[in-house]
Amino acid sequence: MAEAATEPAQGERAGRAAALKARIWHATLLTRLGGLRPAERLIAGEAPASSGPHRPEVQAALLLCQAEIHLAGGRLTEATTTAEAGLRLAGQAGSRGLPPRGHVVLAVCSVRSLDLTTGLLYANRLRDAGLLGQENLMPGQCVWAAAQALEARDGLESVAHLLKGIIHDEVLARDLLVSQPAAASWLVRAGQRLGDEDLAERTVRTMRQLADDNPEFRSIQAAAEHAAGLYERDADALEAASERHLDPWARASALEDASRMRAARDDEREQAVDLLRRAADAYLGAGASRDLSRVQSRLRELDGHGGRPARGRTRVSRLTDTEFAVAELVSQGLTNGRVGSQLYISPHTVAFHLKKIFRKLDVTSRVELARSWNRILVEEADDGPADSEPGFLVRPSMARQAV
Repeated sequence: MAEAATEPAQGERAGRAAALKARIWHATLLTRLGGLRPAERLIAGEAPASSGPHRPEVQAALLLCQAEIHLAGGRLTEATTTAEAGLRLAGQAGSRGLPPRGHVVLAVCSVRSLDLTTGLLYANRLRDAGLLGQENLMPGQCVWAAAQALEARDGLESVAHLLKGIIHDEVLARDLLVSQPAAASWLVRAGQRLGDEDLAERTVRTMRQLADDNPEFRSIQAAAEHAAGLYERDADALEAASERHLDPWARASALEDASRMRAARDDEREQAVDLLRRAADAYLGAGASRDLSRVQSRLRELDGHGGRPARGRTRVSRLTDTEFAVAELVSQGLTNGRVGSQLYISPHTVAFHLKKIFRKLDVTSRVELARSWNRILVEEADDGPADSEPGFLVRPSMARQAV
């Protein structure tokens, strides 16, 4: 139906404007099903300054569609920048239905890049949109994005009721599981950690049904295989899912899950290390600092080193990967206990790292660290070498906030 609507009525300006809106919506649907290339082709050449009676709203919709494409392709910096531009235009147009699309993108990008403060900001906006009934086109994704931000701050138990609410509501579940390839595995993993067999089993069953109903969509097949592999603790299936996934972050997640299964067997430890290194590379490429920190911590447990990327000769460059992540989270006001749960280390170890961070950054307290952290990142990003890893030394979203 969306594809049919993209054909404009001949000679009618209003028809051409409607066809542009239809192309944007068609591209959005394709993006949520993993069809990034055809989605990009649909809107290729369309400048944000599209003509028409509702120009700002059309511009906003185009930018938010592009932001979803960037996120699905693992380009967090571009997704963040484009979503912010789209939200500004949606605000100018007075649109109430478009902002949740941008808020989902920004919430997910922020959590993956360890910017929990921003993630929670957009989680709250998604909650408000839900209360006002403004998320009617993507309710499951709104709840999922908010749950990820809240889980990052308060732990998995704090969002258990949200997860059960998603999977027990057919509309929420189908919206989410079809359009977010990493969601099914996330729900299964949550069910296993919470000891909630019903959550995990119901997710796998729903995902399998969706895969059976939609055999032509590779992203849905990959998500079903990933969820089932986790539920059945089948490392081979998880590796197969990683090859099938189109979403870079979902691919990295499947590799990490397969590594965990392999590591449980002494004779497969070497394979587990190799899988975890591949996951680390994939998370780094996707700008997912939070996940990279977790994987590198696990790598150090398995083989003694994590192979962190090189940085320039700056104060920040003297921090290890774990110290960088600790400084990032402490600067956002998290306690040592919460930092430890995020990075899978003890609060005592967090305190140990903080002492070294204070010395290397020449600060004397966590209050001073919080006050100066963004400024240090911005200054050293401006002065840093050209080959520094983008999105790892400093995240553009944080740099903009600091400036």
